[in-house]
Amino acid sequence: MTSSPTLLPDTPCYLNGEITALKDARISVMDRGFIFGDGVYEVVPVYSGQAFRFAQHMARLDRSLAELRIANPLSHAKWREVVMQLVDGYALSQNTSPEKIDQLVYIQITRGVALRDHAMPPNITPTVFVMTNAMKPPTAEQRAQGVVCVTADDFRWSKAHIKTTSLLGAVFARQISADAGAVETVMFRGGFLSEAAACNVWAVRGGKVLGPPKDNLVLEGIRYGLIETICRDAGIGFELRRITREEVFTADELLLSSASKEVLAITALDGQPIGSGEPGPVYAKLHAAYQRAKQEHTA
Repeated sequence: MTSSPTLLPDTPCYLNGEITALKDARISVMDRGFIFGDGVYEVVPVYSGQAFRFAQHMARLDRSLAELRIANPLSHAKWREVVMQLVDGYALSQNTSPEKIDQLVYIQITRGVALRDHAMPPNITPTVFVMTNAMKPPTAEQRAQGVVCVTADDFRWSKAHIKTTSLLGAVFARQISADAGAVETVMFRGGFLSEAAACNVWAVRGGKVLGPPKDNLVLEGIRYGLIETICRDAGIGFELRRITREEVFTADELLLSSASKEVLAITALDGQPIGSGEPGPVYAKLHAAYQRAKQEHTA
């Protein structure tokens, strides 16, 4: 007896040069993204109909593609055109205007279709897929109270700086927190903070924001640059360095950052309160400045 197929929405997506309904999009079973996870992705937040920090997302997409030796199939201008076409189309499918619905645009590029062989086949056409959905930001309660997280050893591979579709490690990590009823899993590699399953992690000590170095062990979130800019403008100390497990648990504040969470306070980790057990003053400044950056971007 076969199970019923998952019902996909009739929202628009982009697949290999064409706009189609998401429920009708199809790729070959021999696509290397399906067979090997041989591809990269980006997630671009869209506020009030405008893609936020689009140039930075394109730069990271270029870096990831270069690591996989895949030529970018579209120019940055064409990427923007595709993204905005889907943003407008999604809003229309929801009977609203793009200015009234914040979205997250998902971009995926795989090496393409070929017979199964681990070696990278030359001269095949990449598969290009883009979709968008309404953004699901943290709730007002999560903003006010912070969130609970758990920890785990970082058991993923040593090329975490590539935003690859090979995400089984992140799936396992996120399931750890899901099983515990927590929001995220904060990971440590060799006793030092790396990142969470789908977020970067920041420790605040003595009024300074600390983050792991930008190397092959951490995916450099687009908020790395934004948080550094916010800190500089607000006179808040900012440093990237190795952060020990002890420093994380004894931090004054602990923060998550990602496209959907923006900046969010962790107030308990493995059942232990962080700092006062409430969102702290540095979080409040960063969150307020983040909202101003969004407003200035869409003005």
